[in-house]
Amino acid sequence: MNARTVIRRGLRLLTLALAIVLALVGLLAAALRLQFTGAPAAWAKSTGNDALWLGHAWVDGRRTERDVEQLAVRLRATGIKDVYVHSGPFNWDGTLSPDKYPNAGNFVKWLRERLPAVRISAWLGQAVKNGLDLDDPKARENVLSGVAAIMKQGYDGIHYNFEPIGDGDTEFLELLERTRRHTGLLSTSTPQIEPYPGLRLTARALLSHDKYWSQGYFKQVVDRVDQVAVMTYDSFTPLQSLYGGYVARQAELALDLVPAAKALYIGAPAYHDHGVAWADNAESVAMAAEGARLALSEHGRRERFGLALYVDFAATEEDWREYATRWMIG
Repeated sequence: MNARTVIRRGLRLLTLALAIVLALVGLLAAALRLQFTGAPAAWAKSTGNDALWLGHAWVDGRRTERDVEQLAVRLRATGIKDVYVHSGPFNWDGTLSPDKYPNAGNFVKWLRERLPAVRISAWLGQAVKNGLDLDDPKARENVLSGVAAIMKQGYDGIHYNFEPIGDGDTEFLELLERTRRHTGLLSTSTPQIEPYPGLRLTARALLSHDKYWSQGYFKQVVDRVDQVAVMTYDSFTPLQSLYGGYVARQAELALDLVPAAKALYIGAPAYHDHGVAWADNAESVAMAAEGARLALSEHGRRERFGLALYVDFAATEEDWREYATRWMIG
């Protein structure tokens, strides 16, 4: 077999492989677009059980009591009942210095005086790829010590956000179980649920870490917490309709996996720095709201289901308007 024949065969195989990939991408896009069809039910909207991630400025001294008053005015017009205020991150060894949250006690006091029905959780986490090693027992002990210390500031709960946690990570499950000793309210952000079979392993091969969790592992995490917030943003979808369908798919899966007695939040991207223009255009609070409403309409009424807006310091007035008109709806 001469070199020219080998090259021709190689090109044919490459062309075939490319055609297969394009066909699969087309099928995925069609499936997501189909998810974003129909009209949501009129009742499918906020039940007053939404959440908001708050930046670090609220606990490091940059925000004042007057700022908290303005925040309270904003939140009174919403359905937000949980706030996750960034109070870390943990150090690489799992320790958490009190120097990172010098104003936490004041913030909790000020907000609770104005909004006593809103639960306030310390949002704590760290990068766990080439960073904090949660497989290290000592690091987990340090994390728990930091949790015990920060709870003395008056927080209602702990909200974890470690990224990326791999599917099947048993050390993370153990950390959740042991965190229960220190708080009566435990929540966590989660990666997206594998939307269709085969995508988890494909994404893992491309990214060298898990972008998706299997349904089984997601359920194991849910069993150990009171609230779960699915981070549906950074979906890689290039169109608004595809992102809306993607959120609908994520919400559909999560609604089946999270018991009604627990709070399920669908992360909505109130930020605009994805790094690529098409992602900023495709992902929005409006599309997240529409996707969540479609999934809820199909699933049936659910009280403890809402949007979680990420994040206060990046949210624009347009983001808040979309939340009000597409999710609160009057």
